[in-house]
Amino acid sequence: ALTSHGDKMAQSGASRGRGILASLRRLVPSPEAPALAPAPRPPRHLLRGLRTCTATGRTLQCPPLPGAHRQCVTVPGSLPWRPYSTQSAQSPEEESLHNIITDSEKLKGSLSKHEFQAETKQLLDIVARSLYSEKEVFIRELISNGSDALEKLRHRLVSSGNPHGPLEIHLQTDVDKRTLTVQDTGLGMTREELIQNLGTIAHSGSKAFLQALQGQAEAGSSIIGQFGVGFYSAFMVADRVEVFTQAAEPSSPAHHWVSDGSGMFEVAEASGVTQGTKIVMHLKEDCKEFANEDRVKEVVTKYSNFVSFPIYLNGRRLNTLQALWMMDPKEISEWQHEEFYRYVAKAYDKPRYVLHYRADAPLNIRSVFYVPDTKPSMFDVSREMGSSVALYSRKVLIQTKASDILPKWLRFLRGVVDSEDIPLNLSRELLQESALIRKLREVLQQRVIKFLLDQGKKDPEKFLKFYDDYGLFVREGIVTATDQNVKEEIGKLLRFESSALPAGEVSSLAEYGGRMKAGSRNIYYLCAPTRQLALHSPYFEAMKQKEMEVLLCYDQFDELTLLHLREFDKKKLISVETGIVVDHYKEEKYEDSKAATERLSDAEAEGLVAWMRNGLGERVANIKLTPRLDTHPAMVTVLEMGAARHFLRTQQLAGSSEERAQVLQPTLEINSSHVLIKKLNELRDGDPELARLLLDQIYDNAMIAAGLNDDPRPMIGRLNQLLSRALERS
Repeated sequence: ALTSHGDKMAQSGASRGRGILASLRRLVPSPEAPALAPAPRPPRHLLRGLRTCTATGRTLQCPPLPGAHRQCVTVPGSLPWRPYSTQSAQSPEEESLHNIITDSEKLKGSLSKHEFQAETKQLLDIVARSLYSEKEVFIRELISNGSDALEKLRHRLVSSGNPHGPLEIHLQTDVDKRTLTVQDTGLGMTREELIQNLGTIAHSGSKAFLQALQGQAEAGSSIIGQFGVGFYSAFMVADRVEVFTQAAEPSSPAHHWVSDGSGMFEVAEASGVTQGTKIVMHLKEDCKEFANEDRVKEVVTKYSNFVSFPIYLNGRRLNTLQALWMMDPKEISEWQHEEFYRYVAKAYDKPRYVLHYRADAPLNIRSVFYVPDTKPSMFDVSREMGSSVALYSRKVLIQTKASDILPKWLRFLRGVVDSEDIPLNLSRELLQESALIRKLREVLQQRVIKFLLDQGKKDPEKFLKFYDDYGLFVREGIVTATDQNVKEEIGKLLRFESSALPAGEVSSLAEYGGRMKAGSRNIYYLCAPTRQLALHSPYFEAMKQKEMEVLLCYDQFDELTLLHLREFDKKKLISVETGIVVDHYKEEKYEDSKAATERLSDAEAEGLVAWMRNGLGERVANIKLTPRLDTHPAMVTVLEMGAARHFLRTQQLAGSSEERAQVLQPTLEINSSHVLIKKLNELRDGDPELARLLLDQIYDNAMIAAGLNDDPRPMIGRLNQLLSRALERS
């Protein structure tokens, strides 16, 4: 019978995996009727199919998945099944090993002793103490050196038209001897090259760097990567290093190099050496973990999974993945992107968007970015989450989470960036902040924004779903950016409903600008929890006479975002509340459309304003009449309403209404034609107590409508009193 893991595969795998499992189920005897004969062995192609992960399908491999990739599928007939894996492989009895590492090398003649140059001794000391943050990277460095040697040989042979044999890198572990061996079939070295490359620092500028570093506490982090020291990283983990090398030169003898890193090295001729270079590291006691096959495999798959040449560990091929970002985008299928996304993102969903970006100018960039299909969780939104984009240089991993090559707001992206132009320090690990890095960050940010804008035009509905899920990151980008041009570029991604459009239809800032009347210079917006509250707001009502389109912002961070954006395409972004205050000096242009009999007389209005000012005291800075309200009795205006709300929200300002008023300096504008205001004018003489209750309620209502009172509970007692008085009069 199939285990529960088979059901998981059927649910999450591709259609081919489901077909295979369906075929296997047909081979399982019914539990209700015992089988009369052993179940037949499944066809061979089905066996091969189940050894291939249905999550990846073909040539790619996924990261180890918890649980599911460690279980076995069992079928009748006692068929041997290997643990479910994402890499196609033969069964143990069929698997053939390919290993070129042997112990055939022998020394010839006498040893000649040499002393490291003084600069090299300093370099070895730096490597041993502070250069690398993780000892495991020595494997990456040696593989990278081997890859370089193979590439040089390949180029030489191709240029001369000569055929070449296998170009490979082999590693071999030996727990008993506590050794790790790395061998390539590359260019190899002559005696002179051996002494020059391993006994001295190759590039002339390096000595000056080391001299400048003397006496500095953090020497390693200050060295710029202008010379290779990958080989010396072996001395971090080994107390003795042996090198056997055979140059790819006719009749050139092979040589043996050995050193304990203390200051001397020995060179001798050798026989039985395969073309290329073989490095044998005799590991220190505290580094014996690197003689373990699983540990070495972990490091190789982490850093060197995309090296162009085959890498074998104890005869088994490790790097079977293709570096998709280096390929022509036209040659990559959708399923390849899906599987590669699952690998780099360690995810189970599909990418929502795929951006494959290649450029040679102004920088050399090979990159692929994915937007996850799943909505980000609260942990993904946190700014404490680092980058999820890996940095490579020539397909060799530099950083798994490169936080410097993309701005923080793009941390929702998954993918890879590979650039030969990126400056690295000596260890290939720590990026140096430079104009080049800033330029790379700008180029990638602009390209991502352009890509998202194109997607918004291509499929607006899909983009709107993206904006609903990832809009918070877009807003963060505007708030945190320091350059206005960058803010406006990100601002092109913003989407809002509009008073000029039907409910549910959104508009960009650029589209709003295209609908503006001739001579208009401002983009107006209004923040409210819902469209209904926005359209029935006293502030929207006050703008009706201007016949201006208003963007409706429902998200709690929209207001803060637009406050930071300030302007877009030379048009100022102004909240409706602020626009009302700014237009005060134009008050005479707003004619009251109501008849004089429907509103208070000038004398009544003047007396009421004086009474209200006395009743509200320090809770208001001013009280005035406004002709712009129709259905609302009053509204509160503050010069910078959005900033005031944000201040109250972030500072959590408590205290009395008077204390708030000292900070806000609010103005209460009243509609003298509204029934409540006219009734208030009657009650101030006829029933002062009820008038006072009504005045306080009108003021609190206006403060709540302005978003300046987050806790209306204190008014519950007053509301109960008003209801009681209303029932008494009924």
